[in-house]
Amino acid sequence: MEGEPLSALFTPALVVDVDKVKRNAQRMIERCEKLGVQLRPHMKTHKTLECADILTGGSRRCIVVSTLAEACFYADHGFDDILYAYCLPFDKVERCAALSERLDLFQVLLDHPDALEQLKKRPLRDGRLWHVWLKLDCNNGRAGVLHSEPEALRLAQDITETAGVELTGVYTHCGNTYNCRGVDQIHTVAQETTSFTLQFMEKLKAVGITCKSSIGSTPSCSHPVKDMALLSEVHPGNYVFYDVQQSLIGSCSLEDVAVRVLTRVIGHSPHRNQLLIDCGWSGISLDGGGKLPTGYAIIEGHPNLKLLSMTQEHGRVESISGPLDYSKYPLGSLLTLIPYHSCATAMMHPVYHVHSEGRLLGKWTPTRGW
Repeated sequence: MEGEPLSALFTPALVVDVDKVKRNAQRMIERCEKLGVQLRPHMKTHKTLECADILTGGSRRCIVVSTLAEACFYADHGFDDILYAYCLPFDKVERCAALSERLDLFQVLLDHPDALEQLKKRPLRDGRLWHVWLKLDCNNGRAGVLHSEPEALRLAQDITETAGVELTGVYTHCGNTYNCRGVDQIHTVAQETTSFTLQFMEKLKAVGITCKSSIGSTPSCSHPVKDMALLSEVHPGNYVFYDVQQSLIGSCSLEDVAVRVLTRVIGHSPHRNQLLIDCGWSGISLDGGGKLPTGYAIIEGHPNLKLLSMTQEHGRVESISGPLDYSKYPLGSLLTLIPYHSCATAMMHPVYHVHSEGRLLGKWTPTRGW
């Protein structure tokens, strides 16, 4: 299908504008170079080799993953310096050990003393060290030991004092930027997270511990504050595709969003003033429901249309105001959906159709599983 228009695709189909991907990637590289910090791009949004090569500039080094399946996938294809940024699952310790003994640098994350005990029970062979990042919660409210609690410093000290284990860094997810609206709010949260992280690094320094520091989220890294230059690394991920959610937060414009879902009209329902399309929740996800005036996505070029509801394989589209003019939407016609959350939408698709200026270039196949 190379060289053919997007209309040649079967639907629903996830399409990726490779020019926008490259532009988004280059902008983030330039931001980090200007800050003087190491960019460690997160693979969780796209989970493909091709995109990873773009994000790492072809180095195949210094990446973050959210699943062990991703870690193995990238390791099998020559990537190294991989950080498995998910608090150590006890059922996967042996698999983590295998990667640690195989790669030059495989790193794990923990936020609890029991996880450290698991590493003690499985020393690595040939004198290798477990490379550990401490997950710090700087008011994001998900995983991590709270930055202000004495237990955080105590756990860092315990990691440092454990034979066969190295405290490589302190890792913070700045996920509370997702509640922001506009650059000023992003800056406020990014500054708070950065300050809490740097304050914790000073506590470590006071007890003789030195290691790396890293914060990350697409909003904070799209609009970094000056103090982020004092960190070692940043680890954004969604920026490669962006999405409607990021445009609302203020991370990007809709023009920066590199992914779309193509769908076709498969039914007219004049008695309900609705169209039926062949994209249900299995083609775009239910993420973002109720957050947009246009429903679960933005229907590009049709501001008066709303993706009202979905079943597994069907979507119901209605007019926001007034009756539908069905002559504009004949059966078989294409509609283009801009997803609310591209990470969730990408997970719905076994293959991505890559294009440049509307002409197909090929396919990217993501890895799946945990």
